[in-house]
Parts: sequence; C-alpha cells; structure tokens
Amino acid sequence: MNPSFHCTGQMADGVYDVAWRYRDEILRPIVVPFIHNHHLMFQYDNARPCVARICTQFLEAENIPVLKWPAYSPDMSPIEHVWEALDRRIRQRVPVPANIQQFRTAIEEEWTDIPQATINNLINSMQRRCVALHEANDGHTRY
Repeated sequence: MNPSFHCTGQMADGVYDVAWRYRDEILRPIVVPFIHNHHLMFQYDNARPCVARICTQFLEAENIPVLKWPAYSPDMSPIEHVWEALDRRIRQRVPVPANIQQFRTAIEEEWTDIPQATINNLINSMQRRCVALHEANDGHTRY
C-alpha cells in the first residue's frame, strides 16, 4: 500500500471527488483484496473521504467488516504514532530535506527504517486501546 497517499479534492455534486478516487484507487484495488485474503477488519479515522456514502456503501457491498471508531479519536489509531515517529525521524535528518524530491526520498528511507518491533508493538496494543476507549465511554484515553 502507498503510505504517502494524500487526500485532496474539490467538491463535486456535493461529494468530495477524492472519495471516488479513494474508492477506485485505494479501496477497490488494494484494501478490499487484502482484507478478503487475510480475513481482516477495516479501520479508518473518519476522514471525510473515508466516511463518504460512496465509500461506506462500497465497503458494505463488498462485505468488508468495519471497526466502529468514534469520530474524534485519531489518537487511538496506531498509525498516528507511526506518522509521529516518521515526522520525528525526518526532522532529525542532517541536512533537513530542502525540496520535494529530497523530502520524498527522506520519507521513503525513514519509512523503511522504522523498526518492525515498533510496528508490532503498535499492532499488539490494539486490544488495550479498544478496551481503554470503551472504559472511557468513547472519551479521552492515554493513547
């Protein structure tokens, strides 16, 4: 999956055109086959393209189980900690990337260098995160 996919778009007929792209370029060719092949559940952060009707209906039609996630809980998503680590690693580079190409190269290099143990720890924390969220009645948690 492309970790650098970034959602931008204009309003088109009351629906973000990026939602169509997200469905057609990310969900359909990448996410759905991966989830079906590995019997997984899908989680998103309630970003507008993700929760657009076209995407939610598509996931439902494809029988993709979706983890219910409170609207204002991006801090609960383990990927947020990965983005934070990636940002920290890039800012510590000497020299700091000076243009888009250097920045892209830095992202790719630092993404590859994030230790697998870091990713595994975040994955293994999901049950604790969900329990903490439930116990906080969907409120703030330490995550």
